[in-house]
Parts: sequence; C-alpha cells; structure tokens
Amino acid sequence: MYSETRYTVDSRDIDLWGACRPSAVMGLLQEAAVAAACQLHLSRKETMDKYGLFWMLARMWYRLDRPLRWGEQVAIRTWHRGSSGVSCYRDFDLFVDGNPVGEAVSVWVLAHAQTHRLARMGDLEEFRGTDGGELRKSKTISRFRMPPGLPEVERRRLHYSDTDVNGHVNNIRYADYISDAIRLDLLGKDQFVSQLQVDYLAECMAGETISLTAGEAEGQWYVRGAGPEGKSRFEGAVTLSPLDSGAPIK
Repeated sequence: MYSETRYTVDSRDIDLWGACRPSAVMGLLQEAAVAAACQLHLSRKETMDKYGLFWMLARMWYRLDRPLRWGEQVAIRTWHRGSSGVSCYRDFDLFVDGNPVGEAVSVWVLAHAQTHRLARMGDLEEFRGTDGGELRKSKTISRFRMPPGLPEVERRRLHYSDTDVNGHVNNIRYADYISDAIRLDLLGKDQFVSQLQVDYLAECMAGETISLTAGEAEGQWYVRGAGPEGKSRFEGAVTLSPLDSGAPIK
C-alpha cells in the first residue's frame, strides 16, 4: 500500500539559483509522510486521541539525481515498511513528469505525550497489512561517524520562526542550519546537494543557542549542532555533486 501526493516547487522553496533548497526538499517529504499517515487514520490528532502518542522523526536521508527546479511538479510516492519494534521505516520515491529523480528513507518513532517513552509500532492496528510490500527498500540508515576536530563556524540563536506545532524546532529547519554551516551560498553555484542525512538526537527549543561545527572529510561535508550543555542535538552529512554530471547518483 502506498500514498502518492503531488507538489509544485514554488518561490518559497527555491534558492538563489532557482533550485529547491534542501530544507524545502525535506519539507515536501515530510508533507508526503503526513498525508500518508492521514490516509491510514494515523494523523497527529487521531494518534493523540486514540493512543496518546505523537510522531517524532528520528532520521532522514534523501538522494537526488538532479536539483528540483522552480515550477516543477514533483510526485512523491511513499509507504511504510511495517514494524514490530519502537521505530518504523518510511520510504519515498520522487518523480518529475513520470521520470524518477530521487528517493528517500526515514525513520520514525511514536512517543507517549506525557512521558515521552517510545511505543511499539506493532500496537497500532492501522499499521497491520498496510506496508509497501514489494516496494519496500532495503536501505537502512544509522548514525554516521562524525570526523573529530571540526571547527566551530557559528553560534546560532533559535527563535519562534524555527518552531513547529510541538513547540520544538521544526525538522526541516535543521537542513537550513546545515546548509548555512557549510556555506552552500558559496558552494552551490556549480554543485547541488545530491544526498543529505540528518540525525535528530535531542530536541531544540526557541530561546536556545546552538553551536555549529562543520567541515569536509573524504569528499563529504559534516555538521554537528550542540546545545549549551555541549551534547549533540543533531548531526548532518552532505554530499555535493556537479550540476552537469548527467548520470544518476548512487
């Protein structure tokens, strides 16, 4: 079982070169996941009302063969893999004009609203028999190893405009922090973000200041966001590819 939604890349999504920003790509994927949850009657309200649980994104990875451009309509097909544990994989395929342009994989958990303890996905009757079947991807994503000694590039104050309905920093905003930390405004003229992984390790709140460390190692860019206590709140890994490569990126 899969859900398919279509979105048009508009002026709110693009960067200075007319390409869909990494945070906007993640926003499209997040909205597709929300639509799929609603289709299963597992929307935020329904899940809270029935189970006292709310969704949290633990990890997200995407790959693009080329940038998504202003005005393009992107079809996103998504499904879950099913789960009997405390986490669930959700897969995505992206198409423009019927042609595949990328894919994504995410890991989600459900937490109790009062205690934040994780719930077992198998306890949700809506999950049973509704996975993607043969569409399910084999790719798994785990926490990557950050290179040691990355320099601090910014101390960033978090504000109201960063937050979501749960009162935490919105998932997609971390992609903006990562893009800014590696200075994508300087790197993105002849390259694009062909792969991005974000690991969400702890919540960030408005009013906090996070320390961003960043650097390149073995052809990949890494960013770590740490709270005032010095512990990682999120980590990101970015792959840049030339715009004129032409070949699908594996």
